[in-house]
Amino acid sequence: MSNFDLVNLALKATCPGNEIILDNAGLPSVMVRIPRFRISDVITGGSSGTHPAFIVNGAEVPEIFISKFQNVTGPNGRAYSLPGEDPRTFLSFDAARTACELKGAGWHLMTNAEWAALALWCRRNNLMPRGNNLNGRDHGEATVVAIPTSDSAGDTFQAGETIGRVATGTGPVQWSHNGEVTGVFDLNGNVWEWVGGYRTVEGELQVLPNNNAASILSSQAVGSTAWRAILQDGSLVTPGTAGSLKWDYSAAVPPGGTGGYAFRLNTVIANPADNDTAHGTNAFATLAAAGGVSVPEILRALALMPADAGDHASDNMWMRNRGERFACRGGDWFGGSSAGVFACHCSDARSGVGAVIGFRSAFIPGI
Repeated sequence: MSNFDLVNLALKATCPGNEIILDNAGLPSVMVRIPRFRISDVITGGSSGTHPAFIVNGAEVPEIFISKFQNVTGPNGRAYSLPGEDPRTFLSFDAARTACELKGAGWHLMTNAEWAALALWCRRNNLMPRGNNLNGRDHGEATVVAIPTSDSAGDTFQAGETIGRVATGTGPVQWSHNGEVTGVFDLNGNVWEWVGGYRTVEGELQVLPNNNAASILSSQAVGSTAWRAILQDGSLVTPGTAGSLKWDYSAAVPPGGTGGYAFRLNTVIANPADNDTAHGTNAFATLAAAGGVSVPEILRALALMPADAGDHASDNMWMRNRGERFACRGGDWFGGSSAGVFACHCSDARSGVGAVIGFRSAFIPGI
């Protein structure tokens, strides 16, 4: 029996009920199968159409496979979903995407559409996951229950130090998306995760249609013509089209302001900031549109606006409406109650790196 066979057997024993999928280097990742569902399955009153996470290049797919664990990178530069590891950090958006795409056809950086599908499924099933959002434990738990891998500064953990990151999948089952050992772990906290297919440019919300960001055929480069802005009726249009939806501060930002300010959905930037230090911050549940502006279903399906007036925990959302910004989701080890499956940090440039930003690969066969 080869070493690869032994590794696969060990992973199957460690992660029963999950898929062990090999990449083009013949190396395994532990993946969680998510079968196709409709928008109405996860949003009360939603349309009967298939959730966009399950539509790639105009065709519906029966399933997607999400990394069970936040990813590490191997010496071959590829991304891997493995238990008990310190998640890889200090990768830019493009570097994280490359590490996933190097694995071969169908592999990609987890997209915002896929993240949204999981978040909405968790909410609909009353299974909002906990996680490492308070130095090794969940803010709602009394004890530290996961294995530390870094201190609170992101450096190698030493006994007696305050915990930062924890080893992948070492928390309790309440840290998985379905509350079981078979679920996707660490969607709440530990490290922020880059997601593909959603960005803002000067505040304008831009997406790749449906889950096209999962396909190597759809470029996510700065000047890619695949990006689309969104109108109030949900139609996707060329970026810069008049009336496209944007993140706008809710009130005037003081000149030179460097704090966090409430923001809203708008069709214009009525309250710009004059610097790159100011940022928008808002409880996800209270995000709203400016007067007279309609919220299309696509923003609810992509977890960029609340699904309805119900509970979305106390997750937070951040933005900057200057320059190009990409989204990270989930939160970090010190986010407390602001971390969670609806948390979204869209303040960093694609070149951003740090000890609190990681990533997760996903796989769709046949694309």
